Amino acid sequence: MVRAAVLPAVGAPLEIAEIDLPDPGPGQVRIRLAAAGVCHSDLSLSNGTMRVPVPAVLGHEGAGTVVSVGEGVTHVAPGDPVILNWAPSCGTCHACTLGEVWLCANALNGAADVYAHRASDGSDLHPGLNVAAFAEETVVAASCVLPLPEGIPLTDAALLGCAVLTGYGAIHHSAQVREGETVAVFGVGGVGLSTLQSARIAGATTIVAVDVSSEKEELARAAGATDYVVASENTAREIRTLTGKQGVDVAVECVGRAVTIRTAWESTRRGGRTTVVGIGGKDQQVTFNALELFHWGRTLSGCVYGNSDPAKDVPVLAEHVRAGRLDLGSLVTERIALDGIPGAFENMVAGKGGRALVIF
Repeated sequence: MVRAAVLPAVGAPLEIAEIDLPDPGPGQVRIRLAAAGVCHSDLSLSNGTMRVPVPAVLGHEGAGTVVSVGEGVTHVAPGDPVILNWAPSCGTCHACTLGEVWLCANALNGAADVYAHRASDGSDLHPGLNVAAFAEETVVAASCVLPLPEGIPLTDAALLGCAVLTGYGAIHHSAQVREGETVAVFGVGGVGLSTLQSARIAGATTIVAVDVSSEKEELARAAGATDYVVASENTAREIRTLTGKQGVDVAVECVGRAVTIRTAWESTRRGGRTTVVGIGGKDQQVTFNALELFHWGRTLSGCVYGNSDPAKDVPVLAEHVRAGRLDLGSLVTERIALDGIPGAFENMVAGKGGRALVIF
């Protein structure tokens, strides 16, 4: 038996409980978690903004060590350090055949599976976003497991599984920031901090961080921000002032609120690009009129998982870490135990801190 944070129902508080994990079957891997990041997507799953079958063990950003493998698994072996990939591509759907693996139609099929049982009553448990990382150990499909490149600390490597892939991909794949361009990043949480670091790596000059909290300025500047703006009704005007009244070339929205998306769009220059990373609810409606769309010539695009291919991008990120360009540890503002996850959720709602990391 292992301890896990169980979501018994949408909107219910997490419960720390013992669960029974089966041995890995064909094509499966059992992993002992070293760390798991607490992502805003986990909060969205717990409150119903995003839907998954429940009861479930959440957590999708994790790293650990292989305990055992099932029949047919050859790319990892017991004792190997690995990263969890919560959105594995099937390789055969329309999106995958186009090379857009981040849009795989079958990526989340595993979330509907029963992967474990509650020890107290034998009730079924689902694996959240495929990997159920909020547990001491988990059993996942082999496609959800990536070997950890050499030279990367195992606990910090958990962040590569979501926050860093998303932030890096938003800059390098979705917005395709070029050296010398200007960037604004809205929301200075784990993904926002990763986006700031990635903008610096891309060679952006002016990098503006925007957040509702003035307390995050030091974090943002350490990640690469050259300027910091506390969000207000004048945010777009302040950003245009910082960029010679033009607006930034690229804005990345990491919040998922209609007002923030609209402000990010208004903060870009004529012909600028806005990439939306934040996951908002259906009630968050963003409106534009036809004339302004024509006049400004701006681009607004969604961004799923950083438009990344983890198998290709993780080795690239690892090289940035080894070279000192990407600092994973600086994204973490709180290291907690399993029972600290509800508090981490509360901090996210309050807009406090960067990434909370569960250490096992």
